[in-house]
This record gives sequence, C-alpha cells and structure tokens, in this order.
Amino acid sequence: SCKRPPFFLWPQLLLVGGRVFPFHPAARHFPAGRGVGEGKKRSVFSLQAGMVKKARPCIDMFSFERQARLLPGVQVVAGVDEVGRGPLAGPVVVAAVILPLEPDFGLPVQDSKALSPVRREELAQALRGDLRVRYAFALRSAPEIDRLNILQATHECMRESVSSLQPGPDFALIDGLPVRDFPVPARFIVKGDGLSASIAAASILAKSHRDALMLEFDRQYPGYGFARHKGYGTAEHLAALRRLGPCPEHRLSFAPVREILEPSPEQMSLPW
Repeated sequence: SCKRPPFFLWPQLLLVGGRVFPFHPAARHFPAGRGVGEGKKRSVFSLQAGMVKKARPCIDMFSFERQARLLPGVQVVAGVDEVGRGPLAGPVVVAAVILPLEPDFGLPVQDSKALSPVRREELAQALRGDLRVRYAFALRSAPEIDRLNILQATHECMRESVSSLQPGPDFALIDGLPVRDFPVPARFIVKGDGLSASIAAASILAKSHRDALMLEFDRQYPGYGFARHKGYGTAEHLAALRRLGPCPEHRLSFAPVREILEPSPEQMSLPW
C-alpha cells in the first residue's frame, strides 16, 4: 500500500547509511519520505533479511485526472491506450475509457503489461461489469495496417475510439506521443499506462479485447500458435511462418513476414 502506517506502528528507529528510519520490525512498515508532493513518486522502504531495501515507488494514479479537471470547462476525462503495434499478425486495438470520479472508484488498475494474464482478465471483467465505466474500442486489421502503416492506423484508432464515447469526454489523457487532429483537447503522456488510472484501464480493456480476437484467429488459422504468442514475433511464431507462410491475419508490410512471402509447399495445401 502507498499509505503511511499509523504513528503507533513506529516504535523503533533504524539507522541506515547515516539516516534514521522509523520502522516496525514485525509489520515491516516504513514512512514515506519528506517533501513528496501530489502526483510524485513516493519512496517506500521495506525490511528484508536485516537490510533496508528501497521498494517499488508508489504513484498517485489519479493525479493527471485531477489536473485535467482544473482546466476550464473540463469535467469528464477519458484515458486512451493501444495494444498490438508490434505484433506480426492481428489488429491494432485502441480503447478509450471514462472512469468514475476517484472517491467512487476502487479497482487497483495499473499498466496491463505489469499484470498476470489472470489478474488482467479479472480487472477487465470488473471494468466491463461496472455500469459507471464508459468505454469504446477501435481497431485496424492487418490489411488496413499494411495500407496505412502502423503509426497512422494507431492514430486513426485513437481518434475514433474517443469520438465513439457517448456522451463524449471534455479532455483525453493519451499514452504516448502527440496525435494530430485529435477530436478533443488532450495531454499525451509517455508511459502513461503506469501513471494514470484512466489510461491503465484503457490498456487493460484493449489488451483483453485483442487477446480474445487472437484466440479466435487461433481457431481459424491453426498451426501458428496465436493463442500463446498473440501474434508477436516469438521463435515459435517465426518457425510457423517459415513452415506455413503468412495467413490473412499477418501484416505483410512487417519485415519478418515480408521476407517469407513466397508460399511453401505445405502452405499451398492450406484452405486460406
């Protein structure tokens, strides 16, 4: 937890490196450092094997949302994130999400890449089941990515997903670098899925949605292992590409696929 422990849990002092840290030897509680402002990382110390170890920093995941609502006319803030820019197969998927206000929202959302598949799907189901959470998806297929290029395809999805939210947001927090001609005022945050609850929720829903699509493609095009690697360029996937050649869900403009465009004898017998 990022909260400070109650004062009565600080009965002793520990001297480490010339600094004094209050701590409770049983509960292993340490206070946050001084001078930590809202929205900044807070250092937390934990006692392990008789040593003080700096633990993972705590992040205020609603700081960017609160900052946005201080802007004139901004009440509703959406988070936007994509998944699937790097794979060799399957679509790129973008989710736009509007969460309830911070005091009313308790799901511990975080960057989907930091979650186990089971935990990510639990959070995705909880987000979809919360009627106060509004979300929309946009995607571009492999042929569309080949036509547009992956950057333009992703930007189109980002604009489309936010425009699909009804009622729409007043402001958007977006993971990554600026996107031209965005439909609402926006702030672009590099690695925002680890800094904003709204972007983190979007990353979870986008990942869950795309994974479900890749499971369906695994049934349609057996032999590539889409259910396991989700289209990314793993050794298993590359070996299947060399053996079977690309299927209709492969991105032919991506170098590892483009290099294997000549069909193999085994591919010639496949139904697609």
